[in-house]
Amino acid sequence: MTIQFSTKIFPQADLQSTKQLKTSLKSLLNQNTDCLVLGYSKADFDGVAASKPAKSKAGLLAELDLLLGGAVSHAMVLGDLDGKQASICLLRADKSWSANAVKAKRVLLLCMGDLQSSTDRSLTAYAKVARAGLKALSGGSIENALWFAPSFTLSKASEMIAQEVRLTVQYAGDQAYRFGVRQPAMKFKVKDKADAFKHLIFAGNDACAKELKLAVEQGGAIVEGMHLAKDLGNLPPNICTPTYLGKTAQGLAKKTSLKVEVLGLKQIEALGMGSFLSVAKGSDTPPQFIVMRHQGGKAGDAPVVLVGKGITFDTGGISLKPGEAMDEMKYDMCGAASVIGTMYSTALMKLKKNVIGVIPTCENMPSGRATRPGDIVKSMSGQTIEILNTDAEGRLILCDALTYVERFKPKAVIDIATLTGACVIALGHVHSGLFSDDENLVNALTKAGQDSLDTVWRLPLDAAYHEQLKSNFADVANIGGRPAGSVTAACFLSRFTEKYKWAHLDIAGTAWKSGAAKGSTGRPVPLLVNYLLEQK
Repeated sequence: MTIQFSTKIFPQADLQSTKQLKTSLKSLLNQNTDCLVLGYSKADFDGVAASKPAKSKAGLLAELDLLLGGAVSHAMVLGDLDGKQASICLLRADKSWSANAVKAKRVLLLCMGDLQSSTDRSLTAYAKVARAGLKALSGGSIENALWFAPSFTLSKASEMIAQEVRLTVQYAGDQAYRFGVRQPAMKFKVKDKADAFKHLIFAGNDACAKELKLAVEQGGAIVEGMHLAKDLGNLPPNICTPTYLGKTAQGLAKKTSLKVEVLGLKQIEALGMGSFLSVAKGSDTPPQFIVMRHQGGKAGDAPVVLVGKGITFDTGGISLKPGEAMDEMKYDMCGAASVIGTMYSTALMKLKKNVIGVIPTCENMPSGRATRPGDIVKSMSGQTIEILNTDAEGRLILCDALTYVERFKPKAVIDIATLTGACVIALGHVHSGLFSDDENLVNALTKAGQDSLDTVWRLPLDAAYHEQLKSNFADVANIGGRPAGSVTAACFLSRFTEKYKWAHLDIAGTAWKSGAAKGSTGRPVPLLVNYLLEQK
């Protein structure tokens, strides 16, 4: 299922102005739409609930009640309308609406709560309201809706309206996603039937017109990137192989401005990526090394580089994983999927910045050729690594990629990986783990996570943890034992990133869901896109 997003501007519409309120509402209600969506506050609700003559009442709901022939007050009497945050009330057209020249078939009212409260004015609170509204629009016969963005604003600042709209588009696209719809030839099971809801129009006024249009375009690009990342994650591992990832990236180059290069086995060997190859050699499926370039900035501008772990299936190798839930190890390439999705979003937005995506991808399989615990390999950096556990393979392919990207003289490097089960134990499925010693990078990624509600939580990188990675036979061991497993994994990677600013995102707890809701989440595409948007 796909959903279309667009904008419509009402020059004089302003629900905050008492003088223009009635005129603005008349203009909005006069639109041919299946549903007009408006936000109201607890203060608006209290204005109607007050026991005084209707004509003397003030506020959005009071004016709307007069225009809709008392439908609002009737809903209140029935208990369908209240002042609680994220409560919804759907009003349907009747004869009195036609008499007042109302063309909208429905009006969906969403309560923003008490806007005098800092809690109800947060972006998290808005997200709760938006999700409730989007859920009410779907699953029925509504095909299109007009969402009047200024009625939901937590602030009159146009930047806040844009942020809210971008988030709403992101959630609407997330809700509309159905695996298998974009691969009809493969005949995958589509979990839910197609929704009637197809078109969400964001309405605004002159004060926010430019920001509104841009926010809808950016939100739509984020949705496309998330859908691609989800599809890649959800595909079965017999289809989504390293070769498939390479061809997907090349396919994007044909329909966008992206430049894509895919290196094969011989080229990887020539680069001296012994650590990467130590993981790949147990599989009959050849490894790939994918480089995607978006040249949106000036030729001399240093790029932001995104590095994604692309283990398309992880058995653990000789250190074989337990059989239970091993099917979910197809999601071990979600770091790669998020980089491909982010690069696609970046290209669709025609972002005026230089961004490079790098993806080392292979399978981790047991065989007579597979790396054994105790083997020592030489990385591209020249450092030797004692492999104590072949199931700690993600860091082995990432370290060579992190050495490779030195050639780009990057502004910053962010690697994204489903790296450790320890991060799931530490943070659950709420925040992605963030590791970095660069305070500016930490602050920027944290803010981007807050703005997109694709959040991160910083974990330590203290030098003391490196003690756990000491080896008697090589420069470094690939594991440091059970204590602080996600931290020692990040410390291992940090040894290969000393020539640039670097951050590591461990998305093992946020990249996919298990159980009845099993499926890729598309995270952290929203975080990464918001980070890129906010870079100067």
